[in-house]
Amino acid sequence: MKSGCLKSSIPLLVILLLTHYCSHIEAEQRHPSGEVVGKKLPPGENDSDFCVPGKAYSTYRCSPPVSSRTKAFLTFNVFEEGGDIPSFCDAKNYSNDKPIVALSTGWFDNASRCLKRINVTANGRSVLALVVDECASAMGCDADNDYQPPCANNIVSASSAVWKALGVPHDKWDGLNITWSDA
Repeated sequence: MKSGCLKSSIPLLVILLLTHYCSHIEAEQRHPSGEVVGKKLPPGENDSDFCVPGKAYSTYRCSPPVSSRTKAFLTFNVFEEGGDIPSFCDAKNYSNDKPIVALSTGWFDNASRCLKRINVTANGRSVLALVVDECASAMGCDADNDYQPPCANNIVSASSAVWKALGVPHDKWDGLNITWSDA
């Protein structure tokens, strides 16, 4: 009889543990998981996109859950040589004429989306884009991240081809609310 009680208690225990775990993950998605502080830049580096020495920047390990209409913020990125560092997925640079994106750390999911396509939607238009990089949310302000601040946890950073396909005028490429999904 004791083993029957134990067996019926196990599913309840599993549900309680999962509820606690999921609420913990959900809380991490809304709140920073840490911070990095900007350091003095190496000689010759002077750009407004770089971390400000002494300023604290929030970091995020998680991103919001992925769904068929995941809300995100689109930013502009240069994937060509001379722009950003080569892509994480294959150490290549890409023409900005190709629909290419980088995803926040949580969505990049330890490179599980490398070289896979996502569907980006805004302005009543959609475009398939290739994931080639991570927009580092859990780190930044260092040489490995080109001295740039960490990304927020809800970023899709895209080439000019993505912006053009969504019909966004060049002077509005400073950010756009979008949705995306795995293709």
